[in-house]
Amino acid sequence: MLAVIGGSGLYLLGGLEVEDSRIVRNRFGATSGPLVRGRLGGEEIVFLARHGEDHSIAPHRINYRANVDALRGAGADRVLSIATVGGIGPGCTPGALVVPDQIIDYTWGREQTFSEAGDPVVHADFTDPYSPGWRSEITAALTALGIEHMDGGTYGAIQGPRFESAAEIKRLSRDGCSVIGMTGMPEAILAREAGLAYAALCPVGNLAAGIGGDPLEAEQVVAAVEPAMALVEPLVRELLDRGPAD
Repeated sequence: MLAVIGGSGLYLLGGLEVEDSRIVRNRFGATSGPLVRGRLGGEEIVFLARHGEDHSIAPHRINYRANVDALRGAGADRVLSIATVGGIGPGCTPGALVVPDQIIDYTWGREQTFSEAGDPVVHADFTDPYSPGWRSEITAALTALGIEHMDGGTYGAIQGPRFESAAEIKRLSRDGCSVIGMTGMPEAILAREAGLAYAALCPVGNLAAGIGGDPLEAEQVVAAVEPAMALVEPLVRELLDRGPAD
């Protein structure tokens, strides 16, 4: 079953025929918002708003473990993460869609594993943080729909909730980051631990600090990605028509 995690600007999935909607509580706590189960084009799907339905949860306060564990418990086997980002690399300008293939984690203090004290330690392979087969399904679906996108790039996961300084952006650029966001980790590694195929679609909402020249405002970022959010429903329908990735 496909799970969609909505980021900034995506709090509902258009066209979804809702069958059940409830907050899920597991051993890690409560999910960010209701786990919404329903059908899209006759296919079962589950949706979760990462920041809550009213965008009330800051990136560093999201209960990523509860969210991913709830998706696993609901029967999901693959996750499409919609994650609004800032652009750093060439072509990563407002309105662009990026499907990253690598990630660098700059966050701190976030729970990175499901293993609790006393549990066996898990050393998960993270060479390809985005599941290659599933990521290829997403880029193929975008191509089939005629949606322009960037295939590949490095997502820099920063702590937030503040935006970055110009000097920090210069550092991230030197590190090879194409885009930056605040929620890519530990979501990706938890999905790996949970055995879920995971990939991200990243609409670019703004040029990063020091590149565009204008002060950054969250409202402008969300407004900039609205057209991209309208593409999520047709993309999900296309992915469902294609069936599960290998």
